[in-house]
Order: sequence, then structure tokens, then C-alpha cells
Amino acid sequence: MQAQLFKHGKREDCLPYAATVLQCLDNCRLPDSNQTLLRKLGVKLVQRLGLTFLKPQVAKWRYQRGCRSLVAGLQLSVQSPRDPGIQTETPDSDGEDDVPEEVESVIEQLLVGLKDKDTIVRWSAAKGIGRLAGRLPKELADDVAGSVLDCFSFQETDNAWHGGCLALAELSRRGLLLPSRLPDVVTVILKALTYEEKRGACSVGSNVRDAACYVCWAFARAYEPQELKPFVAAISSALVIAAVFDRDVNCRRAASAAFQENVGRQGTFPHGIDILTTADYFTVGNRSNCFLVISTFIAGFPEYTQPMIDHLVTMKINHWDGAIRELSAKALRNLAQRAPEHSTCHVFPRLLSMTQSPDLHTRHGAVLACAEVTHSLYTLAVQQGRPVSDFLDEKAVQGLKQIHQQLYDRQLYRGLGGELMRQAVCILIENLSLSKMPFRGDAVIDGWQWLINDTLRNLHLISSHSRQRIKEAAVSALAALCSEYYSGEADSTVQEELVKQYLAELQSPEEMARCGFALALGALPAFVLKGRLRQVLAGLRAVTHISPEDVSFAESRRDALKAISRICQTVGVQAEGTPDEVVCREDVAQVYCTLLGCLSDYTTDSRGDVGAWVREAAMTSLMDLTLLLARDQPELIEAPVCQRIMCCLAQQASEKIDRFRAHAARAFLALLHWDDPAVPHVPHRQELERLFPRSAVASVNWGAPSQAFPRVARLLGLPAYRYHVLLGLAVSVGGLTESTVRYSTQGLFEYMKGIQNDPQALEDFTGTLLQVFEDSLLNDRVSVPLLKMLDQMLANGCFAIFTAEENHPFCVKLLALCKEEIKKSKDVQKLRSSIAVFCGLVQFPGDVRRKVLLQLFLLLCHPFPVIRKSTASQVYEMVLTYDVVAADILDEVMAVLNCTAWDAELPVVRAQRNRLCDLLGVPRPQLVPKVTTCPLRPHGGPGAPSFSFFII
Repeated sequence: MQAQLFKHGKREDCLPYAATVLQCLDNCRLPDSNQTLLRKLGVKLVQRLGLTFLKPQVAKWRYQRGCRSLVAGLQLSVQSPRDPGIQTETPDSDGEDDVPEEVESVIEQLLVGLKDKDTIVRWSAAKGIGRLAGRLPKELADDVAGSVLDCFSFQETDNAWHGGCLALAELSRRGLLLPSRLPDVVTVILKALTYEEKRGACSVGSNVRDAACYVCWAFARAYEPQELKPFVAAISSALVIAAVFDRDVNCRRAASAAFQENVGRQGTFPHGIDILTTADYFTVGNRSNCFLVISTFIAGFPEYTQPMIDHLVTMKINHWDGAIRELSAKALRNLAQRAPEHSTCHVFPRLLSMTQSPDLHTRHGAVLACAEVTHSLYTLAVQQGRPVSDFLDEKAVQGLKQIHQQLYDRQLYRGLGGELMRQAVCILIENLSLSKMPFRGDAVIDGWQWLINDTLRNLHLISSHSRQRIKEAAVSALAALCSEYYSGEADSTVQEELVKQYLAELQSPEEMARCGFALALGALPAFVLKGRLRQVLAGLRAVTHISPEDVSFAESRRDALKAISRICQTVGVQAEGTPDEVVCREDVAQVYCTLLGCLSDYTTDSRGDVGAWVREAAMTSLMDLTLLLARDQPELIEAPVCQRIMCCLAQQASEKIDRFRAHAARAFLALLHWDDPAVPHVPHRQELERLFPRSAVASVNWGAPSQAFPRVARLLGLPAYRYHVLLGLAVSVGGLTESTVRYSTQGLFEYMKGIQNDPQALEDFTGTLLQVFEDSLLNDRVSVPLLKMLDQMLANGCFAIFTAEENHPFCVKLLALCKEEIKKSKDVQKLRSSIAVFCGLVQFPGDVRRKVLLQLFLLLCHPFPVIRKSTASQVYEMVLTYDVVAADILDEVMAVLNCTAWDAELPVVRAQRNRLCDLLGVPRPQLVPKVTTCPLRPHGGPGAPSFSFFII
């Protein structure tokens, strides 16, 4: 309230009370309060008191920029410089005697507010300093600016840096920061643009960098180009670096906006328009794009190349965020080719020294950067036809060679930090191998091989979140290492030992070790596999088999499939080729058998459907192998195998998990539409191309149930695919996910609607449906959702045509399968689903109806009360729905079903059940004695036959 009074009241009325209010405010010690709102209002009141003490006048000494036209700024480079016709600094006509003593206390409190822990308080204090400085004499205002600059000390917190930036922006925006202060201000702002402090597992400083961009934005609007000309190179480079390499998207966008403002209003930033068209507000939103694409473009301008490289080496290679270190190393790879001499003479020696840093992040980033820069310089040397020694001298090569041994001697591969270093050195090994470093026969190769083997062997000791990346890095390093250093005939012994060792590791009791060495075998080059191919394929096929001991090793089976597929791509396929050198006819049959067998892997554990990983790898491998054969040896694709591949993919494309359904659909369509040349023996090719035209399915999102199921259900009309598609749809229709159930059901019913008037098509469909049920008996993964699907189909009259015939074979067979499925079952969900199916089957006339009612009455006396209650409830609905009860007994049947406490004791329930049997003319189930004897006791004694009863 008081802040508003001093804001809107007349100065003459408020001035007599201002000193008193200020004294009371000081006594309240609001800066020590824990309430943000109180501190903010205190700052607002203080600044309003200060404005009350000072006369409302505009400082004549303030800096005033003349023309603020954007057009004038853009045309500056093609026009002669404007004459400085406007006086920007005038002598101060006001004396210091006009400034009351209380103003000093006000400014002091505002400077304290700049360091407050909350942004809204700091922002209010910054605005207050700007307003007060506009009424102060030049010397005092300059002192205020100097006090603001004191906030930029590395002994201050990030709050002080942020508040200082906000205050400087306010001062410059109001013309109160004179050009004479620019050297000092620009120096601290350049530091603020890269300010970052580590705090635990994260960092602070993004608000400081954002505010520093605001200061640069204010500079563009406040000063004439000639005033900023001495600082253009430094500011433009700093803003480009912030726009491209900052970790936080808001800072990148703020820097881009500030750069754009300077380009438009100053017109002096080098290549400003060209850079803005590439690094605008929206494109800098993607961090990877900034580091890897935009930075490469901007580095093409010489003014920015070296500052960008130096910033990466100084600030980003040792960043606390691992993703930033990796991106920085890749960015250095791109930028090194823009400035090879600078990278060779200055960057590389610094990176080599940083690889031995005691700081883990610095060490990790330096090793990654060494790997990327080395390969970049090698690539440049190859492109220019120069030896790599022109860029990497002997000292640099020796430094690269010693990295692994130095880390090993210091035991830096152990512990949590060891995970990072193993990954980094594996990347180093890969890049040095690809760069053809002259290390053949050197002891360092054995050291590298030890690191790769040890990493793959101990993957289970590595944290789960980084395990996959480390595994991939080790496998890639092995492939490059073997290709470069084991390719000679003299290395055949090493090759033999390597394959033998890796095959032995496939039997490891640790799943992760199997994963690593399976992928390692898949990554071996063709010359290593030569003469050992069948041995390797047999070992990998053994990993894909499910045994009781390793049933949960789904990841090892997945990686073994990936390895098999990669080996086929590596060695190639030749029908009559040498079995141990290429994949021949017999091998193709075995590989197909393995891949198709893995499509039936539905293993589940505490992680869920882990078998889906195996199925996904099998689908990818099937697609890759089939396309390879179609291109090179189409005669090896047999018609039955091709039909089974397409059918299995169709089944996976109709199942319930979105991701794997989409993957299967893409593989199915890839095989269908492949024309280089076409895959032979695809069943119903013409019909499929009509159902799935290339142009129409390109934009379909197969992961969306609403788009996938209506299309997949059309395959039910093709006999070759009907069984497998129905098997997949059964799982989806009877699933739990609402969208999957809805759209899969719609697709199924749409097909059923189309064949209602075609008795032969309906007979074919029901025959396939019964076959699916029979093949899936006691397989709860399929049978339970299948029962739910049957319930929906019966309830929606999909088989109404069969009600015209008594004891139709479909109904009889379906009843028998349902009885077999629930025999001795204690699965409540399965029993409930079967009850619904029994109730649906009652619509069919003949002897089958009596048998269905008998089954329902048996369930009315089930040992589980919940099953008895569920049965009674559904039978009640059945009686209302279907005309199966005579009108004269309908009320009594309904009363028995509705009024009986079906969760009561069995004798009570059994009496009511028998009453229903009598009413509906169904034989009462009888209690039959079951004789049990104890073979260890003589007859007639305590172990004599005992009698128990069960219901039939």
C-alpha cells in the first residue's frame, strides 16, 4: 500500500514523511525475511522513497542515441558513417548538494536487493537502480554503475551476477551507462555469457547467461555503432558461442535474439545476416543440431572459427554434463577441419595434457576429443592427399598411444569413473584404428584388446543406464581394431584364439557377458570369420535357444540374433559356396529356422514382456536376410519359408504392443514393396498391393491403433494370412489397453460384417478360429484374451447365422474347447471369461444348449464364491437377453437367481442350483465318491480307502 502511495501520490505531499518511512523500513529488516513477497515490496517501497527524495527530472548528461531506425542500421555498411551531430554527453548542471543523504541508504538497499535469492526481488531492485540513476548527477550515477560492477566477482554468488546483469541492462537501456564505462562492462558481460558453477549433480548460472544476453540486447538499442565498434568482435563471438553451444535452450534462444538485435540495429556484426538465417530463434532449439550442424556452418566464417574451438576446449570438454562433453567432442571433429593448423599446434597438445587430469569429467572429455580430432585430421589428410604426419607429429602419435597405459597404471578403469573412461577409451581405440595409426605389432594393441575383452566380460558390473552405450562402444572398437591390426596372415593365430575365446564366453552364466561377446562375434570382419563361420553361427544359434536355466536371458537372445544377421551381411550369401567362408544353402535354412523360432518368444518376467525384444530383433533380422537373398541369391528363398515369414510378420503387426506392431508392419511392407528385385513367393502379392498401396501406407502411423487395426484386419480375407492375423487380433481384442481393444474390435467386426451373408466365408473363418483356439489350449497368453474375443463376437451376433441349425458343429466344438480350457483351472479371470462365452453359446438350439446350461449350473456351485456370484449375475442377464426360458417359469427362475446369496455355504447354494436344474429340465449334477488309498499303509487299517465327493 505504501509503495503505491509513494508511486501515485504527489511528491510535495509524500516528501515530509519519506524519511520517517525509510527509518521504519530499515528497522523492519525486511531483507532478512523468509517471505519473498515482503522482500519484493520492501524493495519497491525503498525505490519509491528514493524517487521521492530526488526531483523528477531527466538527467541531461545521459547518453542519447540519435537515429534508432532499423533501416539505417542495416544500411550502415553501404553508406558513409553518419556525422556525430548529436551531443551524447553534456556537462551536468546539477550539483551534488541537491541529493539528500537518505538517497545513499536507498541505493545501498537496492544494491543488496540485487543479490537477493529470488529473481523477482532482484528484478525490482535493478529497475529501481535504473530509475534512481536517471535522477542523480553524473558523478554519483557513475559511482552507482561502479558499485553494480562490484557484483561481478567470483567471490559473489550467481544471484549477485544475475542481479548485476539486470541492473546493467536497465542502466544501458535508459542511457545511463556512458560509453566510458563500456570497456569494464563488456569485460564482465563476456564472462557472464559463459558463467556456470557446479552445484552437486547439476550447475547454476543459466539465469546469469540469459541476463547477460539481455544486456547485449540492450546495448544494440542504446549505443551508436561507432561506440560499440571496438567490442564488436568479442561480443559477436560470445553471442554466437552462447547461441550454439549453451546447454540450456532458453539461453541459446536469448543469445540468438540478442545477436539478431545487434545485426539489425548495429549492422557491424560480421556475416550477421548469413548467420541469422541459419541460427534463428527456432533452429537453435535443438541442441544436437546446434553443436553438429549450425556450428559447422558458422565456423566457415574465419572470424568465429578459433573462438568457437577455444571455447569448446576451455569450457565444454570438461563440462559436468556427459551429453555436452560428447557433443563437444563431435563438434570439435567438425571444426578441426576448418582450422587444422590451429588444431594441430594449439588444441591437440592441450587435449593430450588434459587426458591425465585428476578431474574425471576433464579426463573423459579430453579422451573423447582426442579420438574425434584425430580421426577428423586423418580424414582431412586423406581428402587433401597428404600424409597424416602433416597434422599429427611423432609426439602427438606417442601421446595418443600412451593414453591407455597411463590410465591403466593409475587404475582409472575401476569404480564409477571407470565406466566413463572405458567408454571413452573404446571410442579412442575405434577412431585411432580408423585413422590407421602405425601401431601394428605394438604392445598397445594387446592392451586395447584386454580392455575390450574385460569390458565385455564385466558388463554386469556396469550400471544399467550406461551399460548399452559402453557395450556398443566396445563392439565398435573391436570391429575397427580387428580390421586394421589383425588383417595379416601372420595374425591367424590371434584370430583363432579370439574366436575360440569369444565362443567360450557365450556359455557364461552372466547374461550381459553373453550379450557382449555375441555382438562382438557379429562385429568381426570377414577375414576373421573365414574358416570358422559355421562354428560361430552354431554358437550364436545355441544362445537363442531357451532352456530352464536361462529362460529370462532375453537380452542375450536378442543380441545373438543381431549378431547372426550382421554376420550374414558381412560374409555374404552364396548357394554353393564354401560353408566355412560364406552363408550357403544349408546355412540359410538353419538361420531362417532360428529366426522364425524366436518370433514365438513370449517370455515374461518382472520387467514385462521381455520376449518382445527378441521378437523385434528376429523381425529385423528376417527382413535384412530376406532382402539380402532377394538381391543376391533369390533362388534360396523357398515358397514355404517366405509364406511363413510374411504370416509371422502379419501376426506381429496385429498384436497389442504399439512399438512392436509398428516395427512388424514396416518390415512386412518393406518385403512387400521391395523391387530390387522383388522378393519371390510372397503369398497373395497382388491382393496385398491392392490392400496396401505404396503411396497410401507411406504416411500411416502403424503405432497408432486407430490407423493400424482397420488395415491389418483386411488380411483376414486372405486365407494364407487368416490364421496368424486372427491369432494376433485375439490378443489385441482381449487385451487391457482401451484404445487397442476398441480399434482392434472395430476392425474385426468390420470384417465380420462383410462376410455375414457369405456362408462359405463364415465357415472358413470359424474353422480357423477353432483351430487357433485348439492350438492355444492352456496357453493363457492367448486363451484368456481369445475367450474375451469370443464373448464379444457372440454378444454382437457374429455367428447368428448358425442359430438356424441345431447342434451346429461350430458350437459343439467351441463348447468342448471351452470345457477343456477351464478344466481344473483356478484362474479367476479365465473362469469369468468362460462364463461369458457359455452364456453366449446358449443362443444356439439343440442338445448343445442343455450342455451349456449344465456347465453354467456346475459353475454356480464352484468352490470360489466370486465365481458363483459372477455366474449367477451373467446367467441372469442371459435369461433376459435370450429366449431360453419358458414364460411360465421365467419369474421363478429370475427370482432364484436374484434372491439367492450365491456366496453362502455350498449346501445352501447347491439346493438353489438344483431347483434351477429342475425348472429348466437340466439333470442335477451328482456327487460321486472318489476313492483314495495310501500305498504305504495296509488295507483295512488307518490307510484304508477314504471317500471324498466332487461334482460332475
